[in-house]
Amino acid sequence: MSDAFKKLSDIKSEALKGGGDKRIEAQHAKGKLTARERLDMLLDKGTFTEMGMLVKHRSKNFGLDKQVFYGDGVVTGYGNIHGRLVYVFAQDFTVLGGSLAEAHAEKICKIMDLAMKVGAPVIGLNDSGGARIQEGVVSLGGYADIFYRNTQASGVIPQISAVMGPCAGGAVYSPALTDFIMMVEQSSYMFVTGPNVVKTVTHEEVTSEDLGGASVHSNKSGVSHFSYPHEVACIEGIRKLLSYVPQNCEEEPPALPYDTADEQRPSLDRIIPESANQPYDIREVINAITDQDTFFEVHKDFAENIVVGFGRLAGKSIGIVANQPGFLAGVLDIKASQKGARFVRFCDAFNIPLLVFEDVPGFLPGTDQEWNAIITNGAKLLYAFSEATVPRITVITRKAYGGAYDVMNSKHIGADLNFAWPTAEIAVMGSKGAAEIIFRREIADSENPAETLAEKDREYADLFANPYRAAARGYVDDVIMPSETRQVLIKAFASLENKVVNNPKKKHGNIPL
Repeated sequence: MSDAFKKLSDIKSEALKGGGDKRIEAQHAKGKLTARERLDMLLDKGTFTEMGMLVKHRSKNFGLDKQVFYGDGVVTGYGNIHGRLVYVFAQDFTVLGGSLAEAHAEKICKIMDLAMKVGAPVIGLNDSGGARIQEGVVSLGGYADIFYRNTQASGVIPQISAVMGPCAGGAVYSPALTDFIMMVEQSSYMFVTGPNVVKTVTHEEVTSEDLGGASVHSNKSGVSHFSYPHEVACIEGIRKLLSYVPQNCEEEPPALPYDTADEQRPSLDRIIPESANQPYDIREVINAITDQDTFFEVHKDFAENIVVGFGRLAGKSIGIVANQPGFLAGVLDIKASQKGARFVRFCDAFNIPLLVFEDVPGFLPGTDQEWNAIITNGAKLLYAFSEATVPRITVITRKAYGGAYDVMNSKHIGADLNFAWPTAEIAVMGSKGAAEIIFRREIADSENPAETLAEKDREYADLFANPYRAAARGYVDDVIMPSETRQVLIKAFASLENKVVNNPKKKHGNIPL
């Protein structure tokens, strides 16, 4: 019996070594942690239970029979984060470059299946050289098995992908199918075709970092929702993100204890500039209204004309979507619409109430926007809000012009409660442009066109550039002082806690993709 126990101990000791000391040292030399070190840091201490530690690959092609390691290049299992169950997998680059093949994929699929059954989030730590080419089509089949489960799990359990190293070719589509992607600067990259292929086909010379690094995907493409300077910060980001979201689509988001205090925020009465053309930072509004230090921004460096993220209001998790007048005047464009729609749909899938701050002069004009389908892309945000059944509240801080007024969670597309500050301007367009159209003939025939235009500008502004006509129609439920906004919102969301909406029966809608 003692021999059997010793054998088990030896096998598990070997499994824990991964690819061996030299490969672990090589991983550390790159400034990267090993798969097990990452999991130790990610999960609450002492909670990790490994599954599939003794799994080996089954191929003997091209000398693979001489490279057999326990675990087959991925560490899988379950544990806790903030005391709540999560399922995890971490690809081990020290074992066959973390390459994916049959047994490797089966381990990942097994924990995804279990996560779906019990209703717990899945976290994937990606660090892989790609498909194991020695196993041929079996590797491709393994990827497809994972993709299918990503899709089936979408909207059922939260899925988070952290790219900790290379993620190329078909491997990129699993993270792309998950809810959030995190990347590490200077050590992770994602692309469908690598620099060598790009050079061969298009004759462009580009590095891996410039082609698909963290800065590229967090700023230009929007593929990555978060970018971190090192792996420790990335892991801390995962833990923080999970504190705002529920375990699955059947649960409510987590809430923290909160004692009501003085909810007045006098600083907000001074935040809107005197000139309607002067910018301000909407984050100042968000930070003043949410619980202190709870705003967790998503997609911070992508489409900066709209701000999205999680926060807490009286201890309860909410999703926030806000136009940013400090960047491109807060207009809606293609990227902003995509960013906003994606976030709204996540919050709706996981029962997270939505708070919208609106200061939008319209959609960005120009051939670039029209030729690249601002119509279809703008409709994505409109669709996302219209189908959302979670509690939805809008606060109009300043401009709400044109079709963008409708799109930004107006009462007409199902918002539950809409409030406006006294500085709100709700109109088809800006007063100057409207005056130029409505009073074109009078201005042209006047002795002093500039003076007449200014007069008609004021006339239109007095009539429409305020929140009171909308309030008279019931499109705005109340006009409130900015300093009162937090206390109004706390009461408003509390009143909507038992909201139920039964959408028309259908298989699914056809969002304009």
